[in-house]
Amino acid sequence: MSDSGVKTDEKKQHFDDIYVAESPVPFKERIMDELQYVSDDFNRLTFDRLILPWVQQRAAGASPVEVVDLAACFGNTTMATVNGMSYDAIRANWQDENSAKQVASDRRFPAHVTGIDISANAMAYGASAGVFDDTIVSDLNQPDASARQAVDQAMANAEVVISTASLVYLDSSTVEWLVDAFARGSGEGYMLVNFLNPFALEKADEAKQALLSRLEFVGSMASRHRLMSSVERANYPGEEWAMLEIWVLRRRG
Repeated sequence: MSDSGVKTDEKKQHFDDIYVAESPVPFKERIMDELQYVSDDFNRLTFDRLILPWVQQRAAGASPVEVVDLAACFGNTTMATVNGMSYDAIRANWQDENSAKQVASDRRFPAHVTGIDISANAMAYGASAGVFDDTIVSDLNQPDASARQAVDQAMANAEVVISTASLVYLDSSTVEWLVDAFARGSGEGYMLVNFLNPFALEKADEAKQALLSRLEFVGSMASRHRLMSSVERANYPGEEWAMLEIWVLRRRG
């Protein structure tokens, strides 16, 4: 258990101080720059291939598309998928405190985005910068009654859920609760999720089973995530890159 309350693989690098910072600049400098956190380029490519065509058709309706960024941190994956920003564009947007104050690119489609994360500072930033329209601050593994109800409703209402590089921090029972909430929602809905390799592989397998038992598999992609830290390279000799499986699933029926 890390100091922030997030459950982590002991062999995985902890970035607690970055995640609770008041701006995304430390995240950009120490993760996106130093560790070449390129995975949002691949998240965007997968989103564009398997979700965006439906979203664009749906967005022609009267109401915005309901999007949830689950365990969102500062919202870089929302910026990649909803705003269509590349890894380099996000880095440029977050190059300093001043430039990070506002998202540099407009959204590609009408959307109402809810960010959910344990970090109150990350959620406050995302709301002020226009990444998120609404936010929920909660430890998803131990939510209080009010937060659990709010998260449950947001997941059920969601038409698109993105949860990237974050399932490793969630208990199996938490994953099951969140997927159940999304699955019972009405109408068509899509979920984009990441599985990290080589971290917490047993937990990833349990999450896959939870997803496949409740949702319909649409497609996938394998990609680089980021360079492994010195701590991680010591724990996984011979490995240089943390890798991702990117999955897209949708509600059944």
